[in-house]
Amino acid sequence: MKEKMNQLMKDKLFLVMLVLGLLTIVAAAGAVTIRRGNGLQDGNPYYQAEDNGQLIAEDQKPELPIAGSSEADAKENAPKTAENEISQKEMGKQVHEEKGEDGAEEAVRPAGAGNDAAEALVLNFTDASRLGWPVQGNVLLGYSMDSTIYFPTLDQYKCNPGMVIQSEVSAPVCTPADSRVVEIGSNEEIGNYVVLDLGNEYLATCGQLKEIPVVENEYLEQGQLLGYVAEPTKYYSIEGTNVYFQLSKESKPLDPLDYLE
Repeated sequence: MKEKMNQLMKDKLFLVMLVLGLLTIVAAAGAVTIRRGNGLQDGNPYYQAEDNGQLIAEDQKPELPIAGSSEADAKENAPKTAENEISQKEMGKQVHEEKGEDGAEEAVRPAGAGNDAAEALVLNFTDASRLGWPVQGNVLLGYSMDSTIYFPTLDQYKCNPGMVIQSEVSAPVCTPADSRVVEIGSNEEIGNYVVLDLGNEYLATCGQLKEIPVVENEYLEQGQLLGYVAEPTKYYSIEGTNVYFQLSKESKPLDPLDYLE
């Protein structure tokens, strides 16, 4: 029984000592807090930044480029903003569009016109103008509207509104004057043909052609390739290979020899 009492007393004494120790620790912590509070009241509670001669919120202005400095240095020092970057991109795009792949500036062309598009010519054919020969050769059948002439293949006499010029198959045929192509067609008598507007209601027709490289509404310069000589049609089998050439004004036939050089 005594041993149990002694043990109980020891336990109570241990608990008392533990409580006193905890109270001592709490009291010491409170004293430290009070001292710190007094120190803050005597001094400045805010953090003191080191004074380097500049305000914290002061705007930092970029330095201006010095006269004589390179353009690259000036660009390096300049502030980069989204607006500047967009402007530079647009400027680069504009320069790229104005220059070709080789860097050389190109002239602005109308919409739909290619680099090889022929320019419109001023067509001003007059009574004093002269024509170039579409091919070089003898005249097999001349112009004749006042009287009839003999056509060997047809074995008959009739008027001829044009002239038939001797040539060879596949010989090149040249444009007789500056002109615009108004019609490309074909018929039994003169085969494939091209009608040219010379200006002032003058029209020239070249027939017995093949491999025609031109198109309607295309402008052609004098001497430009118009096509090649084809095999003669059945209307000129006896006369042989030729080019049919006709000139008219206001739909009235004219003698081409009066205008050929």
